[in-house]
Amino acid sequence: MNSDERREQIAQNLAAVRERIAAACAAAGRDPSSVTLVAITKTYPAADVVHLAQLGVRDVGENRDQDAAPKAAEVAAALAEAAAPTWHFVGQLQRNKCRSVVGYADVVHSVDSVRLVRALATAAAAGRERPLEALVQVSLDGDLDRGGAALATDDPDRSFDRVAEAIAGSSGLRLAGVMAVAPLSVNPLAAFASLAGVAERLLKDHPSATIISAGMSGDLAEAIANGATHVRIGSALLGNRPPLR
Repeated sequence: MNSDERREQIAQNLAAVRERIAAACAAAGRDPSSVTLVAITKTYPAADVVHLAQLGVRDVGENRDQDAAPKAAEVAAALAEAAAPTWHFVGQLQRNKCRSVVGYADVVHSVDSVRLVRALATAAAAGRERPLEALVQVSLDGDLDRGGAALATDDPDRSFDRVAEAIAGSSGLRLAGVMAVAPLSVNPLAAFASLAGVAERLLKDHPSATIISAGMSGDLAEAIANGATHVRIGSALLGNRPPLR
């Protein structure tokens, strides 16, 4: 497939995804402009990110720094500064990768420990001119091995409240909201309703923490029904591809 054919394929997929978002918003009584599409470009080449940006997608997400860092640099070299997308880091983040991530990402969705907050804050203060937006990843089933801070735990490092307060108290970070992935064992409508309750509680103490990052290709309607402001869409936009080597 040549570049023009790939661009047309992505354009068709993008139109279909936008129609799904619009339909979900209509069903929920929401304005489609209240939902940000984050195109998840993991395993896809920089050329696809360039196509997306040229088609009007302003937000892209990656989950592995070793892939994202060179890809972000390649995209920046290919696009004018005004056309460059906002990069979101959405995967589990190791503390030793924080210095690299803050160099290209403007939003990190997967902050789930106090120790990670401290590492991110230090890296952001040293490597950025403005605070890094950070979302607390919420574990909706309590299985911390899959990532996320717990709503009820004896581990102070992985406590949702402690992680949120650590972000809010950091000069290098801005507490922007919450993120979650619906567990396979839980109905996504119920999972995202639970997340909406967590977000509402957070807003009481932090009125600017308005982002709810929830929903992927298979469950975006359920997420939008429960107030998602950002949906993370990969395969529905870009198809199924083998991992980058």
